[in-house]
Amino acid sequence: MAHAMSDDQVAGELKKMTAFIRQEALEKAKEIQIKADEEFAIEKSKLVRQETSSIDSQYEKKFKQAGMSQQITRSTLANKTRIKVLSARQELLDDLFEKAREKLSDYSKDKGKYQDLCKNLILEGLYALNEDKVVVRARKDDYDVMRKAIEGAKAEYKKTFGGKEIQVELDEKNPQPEGCSGGVSIVGGGGRIDINNTLDERLKLLETDALPMVRTSLFGKNANRRFAD
Repeated sequence: MAHAMSDDQVAGELKKMTAFIRQEALEKAKEIQIKADEEFAIEKSKLVRQETSSIDSQYEKKFKQAGMSQQITRSTLANKTRIKVLSARQELLDDLFEKAREKLSDYSKDKGKYQDLCKNLILEGLYALNEDKVVVRARKDDYDVMRKAIEGAKAEYKKTFGGKEIQVELDEKNPQPEGCSGGVSIVGGGGRIDINNTLDERLKLLETDALPMVRTSLFGKNANRRFAD
């Protein structure tokens, strides 16, 4: 038969039970705290990675935008500089041909050279037309020189074609317009074909045909130009 526990024994047992429960509660609380700390650390790490990735992404985007903006600025400046250089070169070329144009009228002052030039210009037209009769138009001031040039051209033409005669008439009714620097027009085909061999026209052709060579002589060869003009 069991003996009844005294009050002191009951108090002792209760104390033991209380201590055990308290120890269990502390251990459980510790486990919960550790787990909470681990979950917090994981969540914190996750948030840090997300924020870091977001910052990296934003930085990369801004870096690319800054690089692109820099490239656009460089390209814009390069284009502006190129346009300025091309404009300056074109002004120089225009000035060069304008000065040449101003000196055209001076060429006729040397009658001997001018007569020989006109003879060759007439001959060029005769060979191109290959007709028995042509008309030559010139400035009024050049009529005396032109008559001698015509005779010289006819003689050389006859010699070249083995004695073939050609009729070349100076058209005094239709002189070259005022302001013409000299040279001739050779008209054939019954007035339908007009070969413009005036000095002004030859300079225009020179501007077009000789421009690449003049440009290269003045500025050097352009490495970016694949084909000549």
